[in-house]
Amino acid sequence: MIKTTRFRKAWILVAVVSLAMGLLAPAAAAGPDPDDGSPDDGSSHTLERPDRGDSLADHDAVTASIPSSGPTAKNVKNIDQRGRGDRFNAESTTDVWVLGNYAYTGTFNSPCGGDPDAGVWVWDVKNPNKTKLVDDIIQSPTGSRANDVKAASMNSGDILVHSNEACAGGGPGGFEIYNVDDPKNPVHLKSVQTDDVNALLRDDLGFTDFGVHNLFLFTQGSQDYVGAVVNSEFGNFQIFDITDPTSPSLVGFWGAESNSMGDFPAPHPFEDYATLTDFGKILDADAYLFDGFGASQNRFLHDITISADGTQAYLANWDAGLILLDISDVTNPVQVSVALDVAGGSLDGEVNSHAVWPSEDGSIVVEGEEDFSAWEGSIAPTNFRFSFDNPIPGVAASTTTGDVFEASQTGNSGTLTETELDVTGGPLAGTTYSVAELSENALPLGGGSVSGDIVWIGQACNGDSILNGAQIAGGGIAIVRRGACTFSEKNINAAAAGATGFVVANNLVGTEWSGLRIWNYSDPANPVLESTFNTTCSASKAPAGSCDPAGTYSVHNVIVETTGNKVKAYVSWYSDGMLVIDVSDPENPVEVGRFLDDSSNGGEPNDFWGVYKIPNDPFFYGSDRNGGLYSFKEQGSGSGK
Repeated sequence: MIKTTRFRKAWILVAVVSLAMGLLAPAAAAGPDPDDGSPDDGSSHTLERPDRGDSLADHDAVTASIPSSGPTAKNVKNIDQRGRGDRFNAESTTDVWVLGNYAYTGTFNSPCGGDPDAGVWVWDVKNPNKTKLVDDIIQSPTGSRANDVKAASMNSGDILVHSNEACAGGGPGGFEIYNVDDPKNPVHLKSVQTDDVNALLRDDLGFTDFGVHNLFLFTQGSQDYVGAVVNSEFGNFQIFDITDPTSPSLVGFWGAESNSMGDFPAPHPFEDYATLTDFGKILDADAYLFDGFGASQNRFLHDITISADGTQAYLANWDAGLILLDISDVTNPVQVSVALDVAGGSLDGEVNSHAVWPSEDGSIVVEGEEDFSAWEGSIAPTNFRFSFDNPIPGVAASTTTGDVFEASQTGNSGTLTETELDVTGGPLAGTTYSVAELSENALPLGGGSVSGDIVWIGQACNGDSILNGAQIAGGGIAIVRRGACTFSEKNINAAAAGATGFVVANNLVGTEWSGLRIWNYSDPANPVLESTFNTTCSASKAPAGSCDPAGTYSVHNVIVETTGNKVKAYVSWYSDGMLVIDVSDPENPVEVGRFLDDSSNGGEPNDFWGVYKIPNDPFFYGSDRNGGLYSFKEQGSGSGK
């Protein structure tokens, strides 16, 4: 445990004239790629909201070719594995939720909806020691994934909802509603389409049928609701009345474009974004939504948790920070506060507010930061993109890979694919380096390859000398260093020098993963950051020791439970396992339990995504992307480092 005490795509719209004319062609990005950790080489983006799953999928692809040293078993500190629901399909299982005697797990990109194994898996956990798969899977729509799943006892019965996000095949967005009074025979009630809340964008420009990333069920008296995280431009937090689950209706919304608080308020927070038609203000808001911090610079909502009484909504709003809303009137959410500490809340200046859960009385709030732009000195970055058409295929490599080729500039030869640079001849023969294909790539390699000499040509900006020009003139794979100009400019210059393939090497020395922020909400209008919590691996700048180079050490999901005077956070932490952290003293969080043991995981390492805690009970659950469902029992108190 590492603790620090008290320290702070949707869519880019095209030009106003283009909007006025209704011309929705993608906008070309332009501008420099400064040496500031910026992930792309442009100041604008295409008309496509980034998919929250993309960064993880990209990380999966890059690390798949990295030799793994395997995790070190840590089935210690009072966590006892009791049951297993095997699903040995790598990178497939997503979230977990439990209602009564049944647990429900979702599905990631592969298999995609339409495959018989895609959708929500139903598990009988009446006896947590003997988990059993219910025969039928709740199928997700063809071309969509069931990333998130929630279930709760509502006024109309036991209700399950799962999100839809397009995967291979490009299926629908929105979410599905089921009655699970009989979990072995779920009854489909409604498919819900989710659109942008702005009438101009929705009705005139076709901003409709967006994916949903997360959901939360809640009630207010006799009324039932679902809060949805919608991948729209405006109004990412949308509230639907599902009192009659066969006839849901959108009743309220809020988005970071309405953030009026803190050091970084939106430019026009008090506009009615449902009816706004002023293109200039729409563009101002859009620019704000992309003007975040660090390597993933946006302010779009990622996840929500709603208080037990259904009146307080906690929004993990990425680089907008942690937003608290009063939703006593669901038709008019009111912002109470924003919790954001850019300098003190993260080891690397990222915000990336990803998941959140309050204590029972709301005085302590635990927030998770998600970050896949880590170890970029050692691991190929997955967040680089071209700003305009590139004449030759291009990929990104780590800083250390660049260092190797800068030291051995000529005489090497090999083959470049979308994930690997394989050196087959010369001083570096027999070595393979992981790479990641740049996005917005006019010439994606896909299953193809480029072969030839591998030549270091320097920075390759306009005006720079092309190093080793004679060696690349006849074709081959050019290695360039990031910095000073756009990736597209470098690619054009490499092609002009004769290259047929292009590798841009990063220039970052070391980047950490991400951890937890523990906030004091005794005054909800003025939250105070009390501490942060990181594991040894999430705080490291490069793989070392037990920190596997192929591992994923970002924190993911969290649930907080209050029992007497104890407040504990139950956390799924990908390759770091399942953790239990005592946050009763928010200035001094203490790890009291951890599980990490891949010995019965179908030959794959643990990769924990989801967590569910049975209230007032020692049992809790974790969903493993590679292995399915685990049930755990917390044995007692303890401490560890």
